[in-house]
Amino acid sequence: MERDAEAILREEIFLHLEELVGDTGVVTREQLWDFTLNGQSHRLIDRSRGIRNPKDMLATLSILSDPKSKYADEELQDSLFAYAYREGSVEGDNKKLRAALTHKLPLLLLRKIADGVFVPVPRVYVVADDQPNRQFLIALNEDLRLVTDPLQLQPLERQYAERVTKQRLHQPEFRGRVLRAYECRCAVCHLKHAKLLDAAHIIADGKPNGTPTVDNGLSLCKIHHAAYDENYLGITPDYEIRINQDLLDEVDGPMLRHGLQEMHAQHLFVPSLRKERPSPHRLAERFEDFKKAG
Repeated sequence: MERDAEAILREEIFLHLEELVGDTGVVTREQLWDFTLNGQSHRLIDRSRGIRNPKDMLATLSILSDPKSKYADEELQDSLFAYAYREGSVEGDNKKLRAALTHKLPLLLLRKIADGVFVPVPRVYVVADDQPNRQFLIALNEDLRLVTDPLQLQPLERQYAERVTKQRLHQPEFRGRVLRAYECRCAVCHLKHAKLLDAAHIIADGKPNGTPTVDNGLSLCKIHHAAYDENYLGITPDYEIRINQDLLDEVDGPMLRHGLQEMHAQHLFVPSLRKERPSPHRLAERFEDFKKAG
């Protein structure tokens, strides 16, 4: 396949995949294995390896990152993603990853969050072949290909890379894990349209105890996420929903009445797995903010 034609096909795959992920936050191995586009089936994941090198493509199509893998994939201190060579020769599977660097073709990064379940990060780029350390450096967006030296980022480059890493890697992965735990429904109103759902932090990201873990997350629709952030809605440590008294006393319309006032004193929908349920300690800390605001 010629380089330009391959680039177009990759972009079509990414766009279709993003539409699919918008409905669930994650994709399954089965969806990746039999991915249909314009009536044609494409394998976006390898059956047994962490790299997908289609025979009819110039370069690697996807790479898989599994925190429990024997390969030392990691986020570098300079906020570029390091993808370890396959074992053995520096050629083999690594050859097509090197071709992605040469031809400047985007890849699909698959972050494993459970057996057969992944958060896809499309349009990542190989920006360096670090042979001494047997790893490729992967940039999470196209702009990071333009840095002076991927192995030694300048301060402004590092700040930008860190922001990109948070937006393109950490936030989608957090959302995928939370929406999956909550079965793609709002914990307050049970709305099941994933495109209208956010993964809300109980303790804000960046604060002590504000980890990007499922027990610090809530699956909330847009209106209830905003209400929670503004302390119009609170959640007690025993999973009871509370609405700010001023809103309870207000007379406005059906959205206020059905969307917020009727949620008062209802019980929060929580994941079936105990370890994925909201942390009572974090809820208690966050509920103090709600009480102060009210």
